[in-house]
Amino acid sequence: MGSADSKLNFRKAVIQLTTKTQPVEATDDAFWDQFWADTATSVQDVFALVPAAEIRAVREESPSNLATLCYKAVEKLVQGAESGCHSEKERQVVLNCSRLLTRVLPYIFEDPDWRGFFWSTVPGAGRGGQSEDDDETARPLAESLLLAIADLLFCPDFTVQSHRRNNVDSAEDVHSLDSCEYIWEAGVGFAHSPQPNYIHDMNRMELLKLLLTCFSEAMYLPPSPESGSTNPWVQFFCSTENRHALPLFTSLLNTVCAYDPVGYGIPYNHLLFSDYREPLVEEAAQVLIVTLDHDSATSATPTVDGTTTGTAMDDAEPPGPENLFVNYLSRIHREEDFQFILKGIARLLSNPLLQTYLPNSTKKIQFHQELLVLFWKLCDFNKKFLFFVLKSSDVLDILVPILCFLNDARADQSRVGLMHIGVFILLLLSGERNFGVRLNKPYSVRVPMDIPVFTGTHADLLIVVFHKIITSGHQRLQPLFDCLLTIVVNVSPYLKSLSMVTANKLLHLLEAFSTTWFLFSASQNHHLVFFLLEVFNNIIQYQFDGNSNLVYAIIRKRGVFHQLANLPTDPPSIHKALQRRRKTPEPLSRAGSQEGASMEGSRPAAPAEPGTLKTSLVATPGIDKLTEKSQVSEDGTLRSLEPESQPSSAEGSPSAGPCSGGQRRHAVAL
Repeated sequence: MGSADSKLNFRKAVIQLTTKTQPVEATDDAFWDQFWADTATSVQDVFALVPAAEIRAVREESPSNLATLCYKAVEKLVQGAESGCHSEKERQVVLNCSRLLTRVLPYIFEDPDWRGFFWSTVPGAGRGGQSEDDDETARPLAESLLLAIADLLFCPDFTVQSHRRNNVDSAEDVHSLDSCEYIWEAGVGFAHSPQPNYIHDMNRMELLKLLLTCFSEAMYLPPSPESGSTNPWVQFFCSTENRHALPLFTSLLNTVCAYDPVGYGIPYNHLLFSDYREPLVEEAAQVLIVTLDHDSATSATPTVDGTTTGTAMDDAEPPGPENLFVNYLSRIHREEDFQFILKGIARLLSNPLLQTYLPNSTKKIQFHQELLVLFWKLCDFNKKFLFFVLKSSDVLDILVPILCFLNDARADQSRVGLMHIGVFILLLLSGERNFGVRLNKPYSVRVPMDIPVFTGTHADLLIVVFHKIITSGHQRLQPLFDCLLTIVVNVSPYLKSLSMVTANKLLHLLEAFSTTWFLFSASQNHHLVFFLLEVFNNIIQYQFDGNSNLVYAIIRKRGVFHQLANLPTDPPSIHKALQRRRKTPEPLSRAGSQEGASMEGSRPAAPAEPGTLKTSLVATPGIDKLTEKSQVSEDGTLRSLEPESQPSSAEGSPSAGPCSGGQRRHAVAL
């Protein structure tokens, strides 16, 4: 925290600004320097000493003073970037201006009358700043601010380690500096790992916060009818105007993927030492996601039938300004780079799931949602990375954390966005054969989740978690049911052996979705039954030998298929079923299921009581009790025969269930 005198002086300057009704000249340096030159305030001080009500009051009562404050703060940042911030005082001025703009910018963005302020030029402030003729070629305030931030992020001895013995660099040296030699972390495209410096990390974090605040103007804009509208801040920052685009993209990506919150594994190290890298990694991930927010559909070429021929990465010259961050991401191709990215993201996603004998002994990160969005962007913009993930065994290290996050967030409506991005990632992965094959690996690493106990593969984990989401999630997740079952359909031809618990879960879903009231309550509900029937057909057709558990479960629940085959289609019966549902509302769970309150496998089996085990063959049920008797009629159809009835009584009885003629692959389209 800043000293008491510094905070007092800063507070006095804020009060003077709010009480002045007359405009203060921009040349009055004695007044404006009170905000950044004579103080040493922290970001917490700035947010506490500059209340929101006072910012809005200045905006309404003396807008010229607020405009001058922003202009002078940007001017100080530009001067610091040009000089190189050699002195400690210059660095403090840059940090104070950065914190002040971070505080003030949101209140400018929220007012419609101020939204064009940063994209206008200041009279008398041309590129050279010497003549009025330069006003026509002057940069808008927003461009000057973004370029200054980019320069400051690679300023020697301020945000990066200097390579020179002497610390005296001229302005020409700063402008001719090759920032590719100052990438923050080793990884993609850079082999040298700089010495950690927490002061540099904190300075980078302050500038990235300001950059993220600049990008946030889109949050204050009303919904636009034009879907192709772009964020001008992001558009300019990711253009060729930013000479630091490549090293900054590489620095952000490497900083995120190289971060290891556990380190050497010393218990409770996060309680003994401050970790200055984690806030920087979180800010880097957020900035990276925003800069990669590029709609590739706007750059695709439409064909006659309305489809597109490719994405922005496929076009040699996409229309409109090119996003360099997306371009650089799509060009990553070395396998060692892919391995570095995948290992880093898998390590961070698995961090919240770490289990140790000592409670709370390891550091747990909280930005897993940003990591999932980043992983989605990587797979979306770089298809080579997607194929590398699918052929790598590390894809399961991505799957298990995603399933854990989905299971944990299923009942929290505030995390519906996390549910969507997690399901979309799994839907994207499930479209490839390798993912379904990888699911047959035994699941041995136990992650604490409130799901039934089972012994099986990662495919069992996937289906059990999906069952939990469908049966105990909130109502806003119902649009995701199609996606969840499509994932199961896509991987079903490759599942070699499902456990009994998983087989019961699938049959329970069919039992719930095939009820009359559910099928007729919405026009698209029958799709869920189609998906489940296709899962059964695929497994029986392609993986029959190892799935005896599922076959047994289907036989045991054959009544569900008989009921579905005899589904009433006349309006009175449909109306009666819907009326019965309205009279007795019950949640979509295990109602009507023979499995009881605790499904098989949800807890270890109890030991047998003495005298209950009967080995006599007399107690073994006959085959007619386990399966349906049937005979082939003259027309080639199967007719079911009841043991106590005449053959004629079974006439017209349908077969046990439909059988698909072939495998149908569902396209992954979002």
